[in-house]
Amino acid sequence: MKAVVIYEAGGPEKLIYTDVPKPEMKEGWSLIKIQAFGINHSEIFTRKGQSPSVKFPRILGIECVGVIEESEVYPKGQQIISIMGEMGRAFDGGYAEYTLLPNEQIYPIESDLPLETLAAFPETCYTAYGSMLNLNIDEGNSVLVRGATSGVGVAFMKLLKAQYPNIRITGTSRKEKKVQRLIDEGFDEVVIDKDNALQTDKKFDRVIDLIGPAALRDTFLHMNPNSIVCCTGLLGGIWALPEFDPLEDMPPDSYLTSFHSGNVTAAKMQAIIDYIKEHKVDIKAEKVFALNEVPKSHENLESADSF
Repeated sequence: MKAVVIYEAGGPEKLIYTDVPKPEMKEGWSLIKIQAFGINHSEIFTRKGQSPSVKFPRILGIECVGVIEESEVYPKGQQIISIMGEMGRAFDGGYAEYTLLPNEQIYPIESDLPLETLAAFPETCYTAYGSMLNLNIDEGNSVLVRGATSGVGVAFMKLLKAQYPNIRITGTSRKEKKVQRLIDEGFDEVVIDKDNALQTDKKFDRVIDLIGPAALRDTFLHMNPNSIVCCTGLLGGIWALPEFDPLEDMPPDSYLTSFHSGNVTAAKMQAIIDYIKEHKVDIKAEKVFALNEVPKSHENLESADSF
């Protein structure tokens, strides 16, 4: 089969499109014919050698949409989604025509959504949806999306607006040139984030923070009483908040929660699919690449113009 393999850490050019053996079945696993996969920032971190547990060579890819090719559990042709676990890390992942996955990491779905919609949402929309639920949002809340130009940021806004068309959502961007694009996508207002400091005095009732620990203390400065912040992303490149003191750092009467896409079940995966269909959420791929263009897709996601 064809796959994209990384043999050593480095730039996008280290992602090599090549022929590799098709995975062989083993007990407790199923063979998946991959239809599509998304590109994620965590895969860029791994490609650069910033995931110490990942050993090369490896086929990266922490998500995929596909169908069962061979399984002791699922019927051939069953539509499935897989995300996270150790996919693309401890074992080979989605950057391939086929992958072998543990049965417990396979989520069978029922959907008549077009493949382009299915392919665009697993890691991105699932993460946005889980964060949205944890934030306990109602239509009267003011909402901030910190890291709004990311895939999860845009998806979060679309999911929320689909249910509450009149809710006011503010997004953040590090670049002035992306402000109008965010407005065009559906954000009501955009705040510039300069060196992890928001250029506004406004405060909000609900915040999804996709920058993470690099910006979290500044996010706390922009929370109203009885507000909730959900720390979801790590786009700031820092994995933990050093010397965090909730008594000093958190605003009074506020709440901190989190969500990451390792918190997944088949029922939750089906719920987001049903939500997208029920609320007619406009989910589509921003750009589409062929398998042999994976290096180009990494370049695109890393570029200053990515959206």
